[in-house]
Amino acid sequence: MPETTRTEVAAALAEVEKITSVVLAEPDHEIVPLDTAPAPQAEEIRKRMAEIDFNSTQSIIAFGSNAQSELQVISQQMLEDVKNKDVGPAGDSLRSIVTTLRGFSVSELDVRRDRSWWEKLTGRAAPFASFVARYEEVRGQIDKVTGNLLEHEHKLLKDIKSLDLLYSRTLGFYDELALYIAAGEARLAEVDTTGIPVKEAGVQTAPENEQVLRAQELRDLRAARDDLERRVHDLKLTRQVTMQSLPSIRLVQENDKSLVTKINSTLVNTVPLWETQLAQAVTIQRSREAAESIKAASDLTNELLTANAKNLQESNRAVRTEMERGVFDIEAVKQANATLIATINESLAIADEGKAKRAAAEEELQKMEAELRDTLAAARARQTSA
Repeated sequence: MPETTRTEVAAALAEVEKITSVVLAEPDHEIVPLDTAPAPQAEEIRKRMAEIDFNSTQSIIAFGSNAQSELQVISQQMLEDVKNKDVGPAGDSLRSIVTTLRGFSVSELDVRRDRSWWEKLTGRAAPFASFVARYEEVRGQIDKVTGNLLEHEHKLLKDIKSLDLLYSRTLGFYDELALYIAAGEARLAEVDTTGIPVKEAGVQTAPENEQVLRAQELRDLRAARDDLERRVHDLKLTRQVTMQSLPSIRLVQENDKSLVTKINSTLVNTVPLWETQLAQAVTIQRSREAAESIKAASDLTNELLTANAKNLQESNRAVRTEMERGVFDIEAVKQANATLIATINESLAIADEGKAKRAAAEEELQKMEAELRDTLAAARARQTSA
């Protein structure tokens, strides 16, 4: 959270504590009659009694109308405050932060996780750079929503102050109605005990030619008295409605105060906690990547050491084997000697066989030669005899 935002949040917190410490006055539900009212209040009641003229219907109709018109103004202001206090946007900003954080999945950090079907389809991986970019986006959104929450908080604080004024004015109107009601009831009691009996006596004592006129005045007075009674009843109803509006104003105030407190708690506690957790997530991932890099280097070193040791063993075996061998292997010499002996024996056997074959051939040649001589001799003898 920027330092300027922290300063504004601290100032808002002090304002919230100041506003919540204000104690609103309680309304006095009892209507104090004229004969038991304190002197200052009795004087105010008499002033309002003087506004009533039984000879003027307009004065009875308008009795208490000034205070009643003020009620309409106050009610319109209260409705306008309720409509414009921006509770909805403030709640939307809180929900916006939650939605932003829920859309930020820390599981995306794990590069060894199984890719989703969409990542497999598009061939996307889960690079740490994209996660950092996502973190920066979320942090920017949190800062923006934090600024919006501060604006809503200032508006709500202003509304709470306005509602304090509205409550005070409504309470004043409520007390004003009590004075008018007390004045009206005092005038009703006065006309019932004095005005009407006097008129009735006047009708009885009036000359015959004036009795109709005096009777009409009596009827007019009684009608005005009934109008005043109905007017006082309306003022009592209005006072009851006003009394109901006081807790309504308080309820709106309490809701605003609760929302302001919630916003302030979110800004002071929750948002920094979220930012800390997000920063920790990035730091943890960076540490994990560094650890994985170190592990990869260590694994490579171990693989190289193992491979080199194995190569050294094989090379040493080959070299030592060759070093311990003679110029000729005894087996090779032995095999060559056996082959040589076999060759000599084979040569001797072949020579003996050839010698025997030549002797046999010589005997055959001698035999064939003798046979040839005998045949030739026989042939010559046959020729000579012939």
